[in-house]
Amino acid sequence: MATEPTITAPYVAAEMRPIYRMNSKVLAGYWALTKPEVNFLIAITVFAAFCLAQPTLSQGFPFFRLIHTLLGTLLVASGSGALNQFIERRFDAQMRRTARRPLVVGSIVPFHGLWFGILLSGGGALYLALAVNRLSSLLAFLTLISYLVLYTPLKRKTALCTLVGAFPGAMPALIGWAAASGSLSLGAWLLFAILYLWQVPHFMAIAWIYREDYDRAGYMVLPRGKRRNSFIAWQSVLPLLVLIPLSLTPTLLGYAGRAYLIGALLLSFGFLYCGARFVIHRSNAIARQLLLASIIYLPSVFLLMVLDKK
Repeated sequence: MATEPTITAPYVAAEMRPIYRMNSKVLAGYWALTKPEVNFLIAITVFAAFCLAQPTLSQGFPFFRLIHTLLGTLLVASGSGALNQFIERRFDAQMRRTARRPLVVGSIVPFHGLWFGILLSGGGALYLALAVNRLSSLLAFLTLISYLVLYTPLKRKTALCTLVGAFPGAMPALIGWAAASGSLSLGAWLLFAILYLWQVPHFMAIAWIYREDYDRAGYMVLPRGKRRNSFIAWQSVLPLLVLIPLSLTPTLLGYAGRAYLIGALLLSFGFLYCGARFVIHRSNAIARQLLLASIIYLPSVFLLMVLDKK
């Protein structure tokens, strides 16, 4: 393609630039490396899991432990985001969606981005071990490894990578629960399952919107040819069908009340409606509606669960 050299050229400059001055552009680049838009949903998940794991509030809520948990988890998540961008910087340069990332355009030297990610993720795991407990630290470390070692390379090998990547993506629920209780009970795994299923249609919407970008960079997040439509259909609708009864389970198990039940039911059917429309029409506009529905669904369900906790 005639336009590809203009996309990849900044990457070459980024690799060759040895030093730079610390300024607002550099600071903004480091901030972008942490993937703050992803960290927002991670923070909500950890917060909800931590609150739901509290057996009683009669002795007061452990606010400082919650702050330590959020800080440590977000450090690990930010570091993994930076390391992911370091690993994929050559491919990011070929995608219009990611061609302006700091390691591609050269606002941050890749070597510095690598150490930034290592220090954040390593420091976050150590912080969790010292300030919270070893189980939450171990879970955060497993999240980091599975995200970088399993999911990241699988994106270029198989369209089933989403099902693998959803495991580290759902780990914040376990981290928050373990930080609050020191163990993983049925409630922790229930939150994990909800978060796991939510990710699949969420990413299908993203994969469809940026399908040309992913194809250009050689990512296999969607199958090629005739299998693509059927693959999108079952990965979009099937998780949403399972998510409906699963999202009602917290009330059945006594973790949440009737208000949560009604809210979760409405949100789940609305999510399913958007997913079904996407499968039928497969347009960018409706894919964006599904993406928006997913972003509304997750924090709403978790916050409802916390507010109506029994």
